[in-house]
Formats: sequence, structure tokens, C-alpha cells
Amino acid sequence: MKYQNCLFDLYGTLVDIRTDEDAPSLWKVMAEYYRERGASYRPGELRDAYSHEIRCAEGAASSTPDAHEAHLEIQIEYVFQRLFQARGGNASLEQAIQAGRQFRKLSTVYIRLYDGAVEMLQTLREQGCGVYLLSNAQGIFTRMELDQLGLTPLFDKIYLSSDYGVKKPDRRFFDLLLQTEGIAPDSAVMIGNDGACDIAGGRAAGLATLYVRSNISPQEPLPAADYVLEEMDLEWVTVILTGNAAAS
Repeated sequence: MKYQNCLFDLYGTLVDIRTDEDAPSLWKVMAEYYRERGASYRPGELRDAYSHEIRCAEGAASSTPDAHEAHLEIQIEYVFQRLFQARGGNASLEQAIQAGRQFRKLSTVYIRLYDGAVEMLQTLREQGCGVYLLSNAQGIFTRMELDQLGLTPLFDKIYLSSDYGVKKPDRRFFDLLLQTEGIAPDSAVMIGNDGACDIAGGRAAGLATLYVRSNISPQEPLPAADYVLEEMDLEWVTVILTGNAAAS
């Protein structure tokens, strides 16, 4: 194996997803969901209240003493709980999580694996590579989707930004995984589709990097990664990671 440990991004790298949080039908159904549970909103009111609560949560995170030049992450389940509380609903955190998962299901247009994702992860594990997920993601959404797609058992450990209050490209998120798992940076590679979050962040943490441009990559110049693929091809990613390809 070329690398002893592989750190993967999720959305846009292993999973192709499209969501639409602006769809009127979403807010109509969610307003009814909240109304049935004691918190009355009109669809437009709920959409605006949701946006407001997200901004407030992000603002609170950015105002913490250690926020300078940091990339802090919120836990979105508390947003859904505050939406209940704002209209007199007495929702538990578990009820708020269920509301969040309902929101995610309704706002997802599609979710699917890129071709070869499962086979790639299986091959790496069979060859003795440590396989880790390092994703900017909300746990209440992503754990459900990882289970749905059959990915959960294919990782040695899953690191989601909402669990730790920090997200890529913040080096602390990378270091947290490396230190917790006892991984030397020079033994690992970060694979992702985002030049800033995955590649610049990974390089700052001392990792080798592999960039793959996907249909949901940011519009950006090709980054200075050790390996650069200009289109999605996980079969070729597997070849690179198993040590059968020269650096670009």
C-alpha cells in the first residue's frame, strides 16, 4: 500500500447529493409537522425562522473566545428544537432530531453513491489500509444517510464536524483525527473534492492530498494536490491509493 491511512471527505467525493431547501412544498409539509406538535407556523414564517436560527447559531459560535481564524460548526438539532420552543412547543432533543431528519428527507432531491465507492473502500480495507471519514456534516443527517447507503461499516472511524464543533479546513479537525487514532501525518492521505477544505486543509496538517473534481465541487482552479483528477473516477483513485500510479 502506498498509504497506511486514507481520510475521505463524503459529499462530492463518495456520495452525490442534491438538496433543495427552498422548495415551497418542503416548508408546507414542515409547517404542518410543527403545527401537529404544538408549534404553529405558516410555511413562510417557518422558513424565515429557520434561517434566522441558523444565523444566530453560527453567530454565537463565531463569537466564542477561540474563534479567531477558526472554522466552527453548529449542531443543527438545537435549531430545530428552538423552532419548537419559539412557538410554545415543548420538544425534547430527540423530538427535535426527528424533526431535523424529516426536514432532511423532504429536502433531498436525490442521494446516491458514486460508481465504485463501495468497491474502493472494501479494497483499501482488505489491503490493510486504515479508512476514515472526515466530513463537514451534521450528524443527525449524515449518520442516517451513511446507514442508508451501506457505508457505515466500511470506515474504521467516522468524524463529523457537528460532533466536534469544528470543521475543515481548520487544522484542529484534522489533528483531532490524527491524534485520536495515533496516525502519523506522513502515513496518510486526504481525499476530497474541495480545494480549500480538503486539499489546503489536508496539506496544512501535513497530509498527502488527492483531489477529485466532481459534479458538486466548488467552482475553483485545480488545487495544488499531490494527485489531481479532473473528473470523478473512483476506480482510478483506487489505483493511486494502492500504489499503482505515479504522482501527477
